[in-house]
Amino acid sequence: MARLSQVFAPRDREFFDLFEEAGGNIARAADLLDQMLSSWPDRKELARDILICEQEGDRITHDIIHRLNQTFVTPIDREDILVLASALDDIIDFTEEVADYMGLYRIEAPMEQAVRMSRILVQATRQVSEALPRMRGFKDINHYTVEINRLENDGDRVVREAIAALFDHGIDPMVVIRWKDIYERLEQAIDACEHVANVLEGIVIKNS
Repeated sequence: MARLSQVFAPRDREFFDLFEEAGGNIARAADLLDQMLSSWPDRKELARDILICEQEGDRITHDIIHRLNQTFVTPIDREDILVLASALDDIIDFTEEVADYMGLYRIEAPMEQAVRMSRILVQATRQVSEALPRMRGFKDINHYTVEINRLENDGDRVVREAIAALFDHGIDPMVVIRWKDIYERLEQAIDACEHVANVLEGIVIKNS
């Protein structure tokens, strides 16, 4: 049995390595988006860097699935690996969509609430990135899940304020529609962080 575990240990580590790589990539994309929104339109070129992060996220997800198809014994349930990989991919997809919409919709100036939401996303992705290494030893991640849940609640509050402000200020209807799309993608990115935290918590509980 010891020999069998030694044979599969390297592949086990590869899964954890890839998940941690995904976490770092997501945190980087969120940080770039925050920089872009904070100084829009002066740093609109950062959208390209965020797209590169999104493509890197796709590569990592592909590598996880490829290894899963080639691995007989996995460190956690195969279904959990797929769900976690998909949930992590959602975060970076929504993050990249925000950056894409800023250019696609020809946004002229940033909204203060969008910057606030991007800051919340930065904090949430950092919590995800810090929680992922704890999966190796199935260590308690309650601290991270509680904080991500708090951030998700903050994000919900800010997006409600943001959408209400759009309608209160008599802004052009097309501008309202565009910003509503952007706010919703920011909210979905933050919600996806909470989903990852819940998946991680389930994995830890199941394997501890």
